[in-house]
Amino acid sequence: MSGNADDYEAVVKASATEGVAEFEGRKGVLVHIQHALHVNPALVPLFVLVMSIILFGLLLGSKFFSPFALTLILQQVQIVGIVAAAQSLVILTAGIDLSVGAIAVLSSVIMGQFTFRYGIPVEIAVICGLAFGTAIGSINGWLVAVMKLPPFIVTLGMWQIVLAANFLYSRNATIRSQEIEAEAPLLQFLGTTFKIGADADGRGGATFTYGVIAMVLIFALLFYVLSQTAWGRHLYAVGDDPEAAQLSGVNVKATLISVYAATGFICAIAGWALIGRIGSVSPTSGQLLNIESITAVVIGGISLFGGRGSILGPLFGALIVGVFTLGLRLAGADAQWTYLLIGALIIGAVAVDQWIRKVSA
Repeated sequence: MSGNADDYEAVVKASATEGVAEFEGRKGVLVHIQHALHVNPALVPLFVLVMSIILFGLLLGSKFFSPFALTLILQQVQIVGIVAAAQSLVILTAGIDLSVGAIAVLSSVIMGQFTFRYGIPVEIAVICGLAFGTAIGSINGWLVAVMKLPPFIVTLGMWQIVLAANFLYSRNATIRSQEIEAEAPLLQFLGTTFKIGADADGRGGATFTYGVIAMVLIFALLFYVLSQTAWGRHLYAVGDDPEAAQLSGVNVKATLISVYAATGFICAIAGWALIGRIGSVSPTSGQLLNIESITAVVIGGISLFGGRGSILGPLFGALIVGVFTLGLRLAGADAQWTYLLIGALIIGAVAVDQWIRKVSA
């Protein structure tokens, strides 16, 4: 009898040991995945992007998998992508910039009004627009870094100020496409299209704009700067822990001001691209750029808590939105399905971010 009891106890212990080993094995796999995503946060949006392209490709076939459709996605997201690149810099410092859209639009208005109202050469007008966007960003940075005001409040107020200044300065007037084409085509330069792979008659192939090239170059430059330069390391350090960064010798104030200034400059480029995209200079354009840029950043895996994320993530995030928008439109689905799916992706992205952050907790 005693022997049977010992055998039973041995079996129970063996089963328990196997169960623990199996649980720890599963746990180990999850930890490895969690760590991989912590080191490479852009993997999640990249995976979602690839899967969404495959899904719509299977559902729609050549209707979706065509050079025209795929390059149309790039053209549609170029403005949001550029603004998302700017927004990413601020969010990496654990801040947020609600004025990005207004800065882009006012910069475009400055370019147009300086050219047509004052007769300033268009090249100088474009430079003035870029400088103006940089100046507004610098003011935001000074208020956040030196005056110690919350980024949300600063940029919310600046959004209202710039939005009002936009309408007051432009007198709510639109500079039409015909006028720009006739007198200042440089304003529409980033909207100029060119083809790759077309036949001798110009048919077929992929159609790109210089705005798409500008977007890709901005992301490539920021990827290099953030990963290979001291400024990039300082930016991540400030976003992760500003007090520790200060103690380690990082000039937190200068870093924050430079981040917001760079954000304003990139938004001004988006304003220039906006003229090319819509063909005119309109004070009412780009009203949703704030929300759309934050959406791309969040879906792209950049942590809203700062200090973690890859600059390539927002590019993937913007492309995901573009793929879903075009795919559902080609499928004949109601536009509300796009908002529903994007909303689910936002919540899912934040949940994944919280899970990944446990690695460093």
